[in-house]
This record gives sequence, C-alpha cells and structure tokens, in this order.
Amino acid sequence: MQGFGDLEAALMELLWKRGEPTTVREALDGLAWHRELAYTTVLTVIDNLYRKGWLTREQDGRAYRYTPALTREQCVARAMHNALVDSGDRIEALTHFVGRMSLDEAAALRAALRSYERRIAGR
Repeated sequence: MQGFGDLEAALMELLWKRGEPTTVREALDGLAWHRELAYTTVLTVIDNLYRKGWLTREQDGRAYRYTPALTREQCVARAMHNALVDSGDRIEALTHFVGRMSLDEAAALRAALRSYERRIAGR
C-alpha cells in the first residue's frame, strides 16, 4: 500500500482483514507467517500508525484494541487523490489512468461519476 512501510502495510492489511478491534498481541500472532517479530516492534509500529491517524484505539483492560480509521477503499481513494495532486498535470494523469482501465472499470467509473454528480446536485 502506497505511503506505508512494509510492516505498516502488513499490519493495516491484517487489521482490515480481521474486521474487529485487535490488540498488539493478536496482531503479532497474526503476522507470525510474515516474519518473526518482537512484540515491541509491533507495538511501536501500531503506535506510530495510531499517532499518524491511520488507527483508532479503545482501552481494553491494560491493553488497547486498534481499528483502522479508514476502510481499505477510503485509504486507496486518499492515495489516488494524493497521487493526482502530486502529478503536476491532473488532466494528463487522469488520461493515462483511464487509458489503462478495462471496459468494466470504465463503466464503474462512469457510474461513480453519475452518482457523485447527482449527490452534489442535490438529487
């Protein structure tokens, strides 16, 4: 995932897949297949994601349970928007982006644009 380091991306992916508030210990156990990690490493990365606003947390006894602040789709949309802003020429970037779409993706984009236009027009 763009904007995340390898471990941050793996943790976000795990939390999205779990779909429920998760402790550091549960995240560590869930990443065991990925590589051997220290509890403090996972704690530090989760705390960094929390401080950056990517995670929310709730107290559960002496521990915290963490949940992504955004859905995967919202995160991807934010990354796409940031890439578009950083492109320098939004029209050219959009033209290249659309040029790589399948017919189904183009149809989905048209439907999303129609829905958005109806929503902002108040219909």
